[in-house]
Amino acid sequence: MLVAFSVTPIGTGEDVGELVSEAVRVVRASGLPNRTDAMFTTIEGEDWDEVMAVVRDAVAAVEARAGRVSLVLKADIREGTAGRLEAKVATVERHLAG
Repeated sequence: MLVAFSVTPIGTGEDVGELVSEAVRVVRASGLPNRTDAMFTTIEGEDWDEVMAVVRDAVAAVEARAGRVSLVLKADIREGTAGRLEAKVATVERHLAG
């Protein structure tokens, strides 16, 4: 499954990059395939428990430094597939090139 999520500290000012980096640090330490862009971090894992544990820990890392946290999450659940984090982007790039 793929999960794209965004964690935003609330009430900490306009510059949230330092606190958001705490969430990204947790994701990268998880060992799961992941990608971070300007709006979301996407994680690929086998199942809900594996992926949501990382999301939970990433939120907790931000929550430890901010009293309030906003979480936006989008999931693509498809059993029996792997490598979709890269494959989905490659498919779009192939169509753009052709």
